[in-house]
Amino acid sequence: ANLALQEGRLAAAQMELNSAQNQLDEKQMELDEVQAMYDAAMKEKQALLDDAETCRRKMNNATALIEGLGGEKLRWTASSKNFQNQIINLVGNVLLAAGFLSYSGPFNQEYRNLLLQLWKNEMDNSKIPYSKNLNLTDMLVDNATVGEWNLQGLPIDDLSIQNGIIVTKASRYPLLIDPQGQGKIWIKNKEMNNGLQVNS
Repeated sequence: ANLALQEGRLAAAQMELNSAQNQLDEKQMELDEVQAMYDAAMKEKQALLDDAETCRRKMNNATALIEGLGGEKLRWTASSKNFQNQIINLVGNVLLAAGFLSYSGPFNQEYRNLLLQLWKNEMDNSKIPYSKNLNLTDMLVDNATVGEWNLQGLPIDDLSIQNGIIVTKASRYPLLIDPQGQGKIWIKNKEMNNGLQVNS
């Protein structure tokens, strides 16, 4: 009788255990679903944080760029104004350069400067715009070429550099009056690789 009683209790306890196990399984399933939702929410939160950090970094870079370019605005404005002036003065500058190449070859530095001043006066009278601080040497040749000419034997004074410009840029054949032989040495060195033939 005691065995039957205990077996009945065991069966009842087994039923309670099974019921509790079923409840546990249901709660575990609910917990797994909630955990999955939590993991998804945390992943989305991290993605949003990463996006926010990326946006903040881009904003900082853009701000730094804008601040850096703010200083360039003044320089660009000045350069733009300078370019506009160059365009306006281009005709007069080219006219002075063409006159220099065509007519100033035979003269010394003093007379070349006088010619240039006379031309500028005529251009002022004719209202032809030109750059007031025009440097014909800088306009017609770059520093690298002048340096190369100096290495080839051309003296570094302004008259010699102007003569070099006339020799290389003018459309006519130059006649060099060269008592010291500096021009001869320069031309021989300059044209050495171009098959220059010299008749002594």
